[in-house]
Amino acid sequence: MSVEMNMEEIEINLRVVTLEANLSIPEDPNALVIFAHGSGSSRLSPRNSFVARTLNERGIATLLPDLLTPFEDQVHENRFNVALLSNRLVQVTEWALQQSTLRKLAVGYFGASTGAASALQAATRLDPTIKAIVSRSGRPDLAKAVSKVKAPTLFIIGSLDTQVIELNGLAYDRLQCEKKMEIVEGAAHLFEEPGTLPIAADLATGWFENHLSGIPVKRANLKN
Repeated sequence: MSVEMNMEEIEINLRVVTLEANLSIPEDPNALVIFAHGSGSSRLSPRNSFVARTLNERGIATLLPDLLTPFEDQVHENRFNVALLSNRLVQVTEWALQQSTLRKLAVGYFGASTGAASALQAATRLDPTIKAIVSRSGRPDLAKAVSKVKAPTLFIIGSLDTQVIELNGLAYDRLQCEKKMEIVEGAAHLFEEPGTLPIAADLATGWFENHLSGIPVKRANLKN
């Protein structure tokens, strides 16, 4: 099915930096998912872009921001600075909720690899704004506030990614919200094995559809 789409590369002007992002808005969107990429990745990640297209085809708008500037990304430690990245994600979310085309939409987070920790951490600061979270091959164990997450949360992990399965299990036990863990058979960390990424994208889309579409929008008290 063909879906009319408004896709654009944008700049998000925050307090001290300007971030680049890809924004895709299908006709008459029913929700918004903001992505938090893993270490060393960006808004151009082919895997996250694939997931975003799947969401777009089901009527969900997507925002894929770079949470670091190119200069900041040159400092390796910044890629693992969950506090910095989650703060940026909060600011990006606040920016999105000020846009006329997005502010009425229910919001979810999709985090990949270390980006999952940033998504979980940011969600605790924006409750009840964030309505659902999906982690794909994530490191939720790096989120100190994981036990405070209230948004329904889905962990998607490849069956071959054994170390990450173990780390996800530790974080999963600490979650106090509605939660689910899906193990995709035959997938490794990057979901490069044939047929595995579409499964992950479909699982993520189903989770967001169940928890974002058609629900009343209630926001946290956002501070500029």
